[in-house]
Amino acid sequence: MSVESQTLEVRSRVSYDAIVRTPIAPMHAEPEVTSSMVSQQLGGHGVQIIEQEGEWFCVRGADEYDGWIHGGFLLRGPDAAPTTARRHVRISLGCVTENSLGVRRALPLRARLAADEMPVWGDAVEEERRSDRYPLAPDAIAYSAQEFFRSTSYLWGGTTPWGADCSGLVQSIFALHGAQLPRDAWRQAELGMDAGRDIGELRTADLLFFSDRSDRTVTHVGIALGDARMVHLSLSRGGYAVEQLADRNDPVVDMLRKRFLFAKRLI
Repeated sequence: MSVESQTLEVRSRVSYDAIVRTPIAPMHAEPEVTSSMVSQQLGGHGVQIIEQEGEWFCVRGADEYDGWIHGGFLLRGPDAAPTTARRHVRISLGCVTENSLGVRRALPLRARLAADEMPVWGDAVEEERRSDRYPLAPDAIAYSAQEFFRSTSYLWGGTTPWGADCSGLVQSIFALHGAQLPRDAWRQAELGMDAGRDIGELRTADLLFFSDRSDRTVTHVGIALGDARMVHLSLSRGGYAVEQLADRNDPVVDMLRKRFLFAKRLI
């Protein structure tokens, strides 16, 4: 099954109970603000409500990942119609918008603009034209990963260029190009076909998987750029990095090569 068909199946069976009202909504491991952030939902995106505990809601987004979001981040009731029900939905490419009341806000990559918002800085793309501008093609994915996430700091649970972890980068870029991947690296590793273990032979947009655990469970992922190069968000680098995986004199590269498990080809 292709990534594209998996994406359509996930989206077709989701009905949303609320939408995110803020540019980013943190998802927590527990219904407490002091618990770990495990992921994020983006402005204008719909979520299913699975459970409620006081002012907290266990929600599930399009990637079928569950986490707790405080009700203050959510819009429910009659006003919570998914933005996808509108025509001409605009997707942020990292922009500042202004609404009909003159209120401005910054939106991260892939947040959806409200109906009365227009970019005043940066750019947005209409959903109907997204696939033309960001096709599900290896070179396009590699370019976007470098263009949008350059200088991004590492943030556990983050999914945007404002701060992200390794699987958040992969999920965000593939989603921009039309493929909804799972949230975690170990689940991303279950997709696609085997691309081998020869780093020098990997194609652009192949996913490389690594482990720092004794049981070899996948804990890290990066995107191949060809010529033994990889883009990823690394805690060891503090965030964004393009690795020259043939450079064995680099201690971080040496560590990565020792932890490398396998690669997968999704497109």
